Amino acid sequence: MDTKIHSLSIDIETFSSVDIKKSGLYKYVQSPDFEVLLFAYSINYEPTRLIDFTAGEQLPQDVFHALLDPQVTKHAYNAAFEWYCLCKHFNVGDSLRWLSQWRDTQLHGLYCGFTVGLGATAAAVGLPQDKRKLATGSALIKLFCTPTKPTTKNGKRTRTLPYHEPEKWELFKEYCVQDVEVEKEIYLRLKPFPVSDQEQMLWELDQQINVTGVKVDQDLVRNAIRMAELSAAAFKVEAANLTGLSNPNSAPQLIGWLKEKGIEVDNLQKATVKELLESDIDDDVRRVLELRQEMSKTSVKKYQAMEASVCNETCTRLAAVLWRKPDGAMGRALSSGAKSAS
Repeated sequence: MDTKIHSLSIDIETFSSVDIKKSGLYKYVQSPDFEVLLFAYSINYEPTRLIDFTAGEQLPQDVFHALLDPQVTKHAYNAAFEWYCLCKHFNVGDSLRWLSQWRDTQLHGLYCGFTVGLGATAAAVGLPQDKRKLATGSALIKLFCTPTKPTTKNGKRTRTLPYHEPEKWELFKEYCVQDVEVEKEIYLRLKPFPVSDQEQMLWELDQQINVTGVKVDQDLVRNAIRMAELSAAAFKVEAANLTGLSNPNSAPQLIGWLKEKGIEVDNLQKATVKELLESDIDDDVRRVLELRQEMSKTSVKKYQAMEASVCNETCTRLAAVLWRKPDGAMGRALSSGAKSAS
C-alpha cells in the first residue's frame, strides 16, 4: 500500500470582519481579526478529515509538511481563496512560488464547459444527491464567518462563536467536510480531461496580477467621492425645489409628479428617461429628468470600490519581487507564448 502523500484536497472556513464581496479577498485576509476556523482535507482522495482550529486542534505533521511540499498537489474549488488564506494562516512567505502547487477545480470545470459554482457543477457532472454540496452552507457561513449584529436577544455580541451555537457548529463542520467530498468527486470526474499546462500558467498569472494589485492615489479617490456626494446633494435640493417632493430621487414619487404634469410612464429606467428627454417637454420637467440622470450616474462607484479594496503593501512588495523572476508562472507563461509564436 502506497502511504506517500501525493495529493491533498482542501476546503477551509474562515472569519473576517471585512466584507469579501465589497472589499475583495486580499483586504479580507489582511484584516487583523482574520482567522481560519476549519480545515478539511483528503489525502490521496481518501475519506475526508477535519481539523477544528477553534478547538485548539493542529494539523498532523505529515499533512503540514505535505501542504508545503512542492511534490504534493493541492486541490480546492476556487483555490485562490484557500491559497491566499493559508498563506496568511501559516505565514507562507514565498506565496507566489507556493501557488504553482495548487490546482483549481473551479478552473477545471470551466475548462470543461461547466458553469461556476460547486453545487451547480456537482449537479452538472451527475453526482448523486448525497455527494452534493449541503444547502445549509450559506446560513452557517453568515452565522460563523461574518460579524453578528448585536441585539438584546444575543447578548449584544458582535460575533457568533462555536459555543454560542454548538449544534449549528457541528453542522458547519459537516458542511466543510462535504465540500471537500464534492470537490474531490468533481475532480475525479474531470480528471480524464486535464487542464492544459498553458491554462494552468495563465491561472497562476491571473493570481499574480491580482495579488500584486495596482497603486491608487487615495487622496484623489477620497476627493472624487466627496465631490460626487456634494454634487448629488446639490442636485437633490434643486430637484426637490422644482418638484416639491420629499425625495425626488424616488422613482414612485417622481413618476407620480410626472403624471401630474401629463406624462405617464411605467418606470424611470435609463432608456425611458433618455426617450423623454428627446421628446417635447416643459423646461422644468426636462431639468428634473436631467438631474435624475446626474444622480443616477454610477461612475463614482469605481472610486468607492477602490477605497473599499485598498490593502496594505506587504503582499504587494512580495509580489513585485517574485513578479520579475523569470522562473515564476509569469516567466513560464511568457516563455511558452514566445515558443508557440515562433
